[in-house]
Amino acid sequence: QVHVVESGGGLVQAGGSLRLSCVATGSIVALSVMAWYRQPPGKQRELVASIIRRGTAHYADSVKGRFTISRDSANTTVYLQMNNLRPEDTAHYYCNAEGVTNGEGFSSWGQGTQVTVSS
Repeated sequence: QVHVVESGGGLVQAGGSLRLSCVATGSIVALSVMAWYRQPPGKQRELVASIIRRGTAHYADSVKGRFTISRDSANTTVYLQMNNLRPEDTAHYYCNAEGVTNGEGFSSWGQGTQVTVSS
């Protein structure tokens, strides 16, 4: 079983920065994709950023130029550096990890971390 744990959320003023972390643990043979999603209050969940094993990253238009996704050298931890935060960035942020365990594929979600941006 693969477990995903997010951290780094909190309350920040508009224009400030936060750095989210996501760690995947378990019987992981390979991590193919790690991604950040967010769900604002009363809204549907949306993809924020994703990164594949070779390092290619993709971003939602709403965060392009402000957020940066990266992975550590072991490819087990993903980060989301969020700069110039706006009130509309307020949401519960979730990390998703996809890959393979011992002969099986997996897609695991963390419990999320709350990001609140005040104006």
